[in-house]
Amino acid sequence: MLYSTTSTLDGRPIKKYLGIVSGETILGANVMRDLLASITDVVGGRSKAYEEKLEEARRLAFAEMHRKAVSLGANGIVGITIDYETMGDHGILIVCTCGTAIIYKKV
Repeated sequence: MLYSTTSTLDGRPIKKYLGIVSGETILGANVMRDLLASITDVVGGRSKAYEEKLEEARRLAFAEMHRKAVSLGANGIVGITIDYETMGDHGILIVCTCGTAIIYKKV
């Protein structure tokens, strides 16, 4: 599966657009509270524990988007966006990925 944030794949013609696919991940309040409690590894304003949780959430959202694209028969996803949001006062983190599932011509 090829992924691209652009709407085209250079040198690989798109044969068919299959539709929009998305993936969502929500990290609940307890996870966020645990993260804040473990921010003892902050160096230069960065938290490795927090970055690892963001990476995990992004990976899960991509996996869900990938699964949906495969179910449509896609071999690529173009126009991918990644959005990070917080919800409420309890630190709920939402990671959303979205793109267009395609079939591109393999060269």
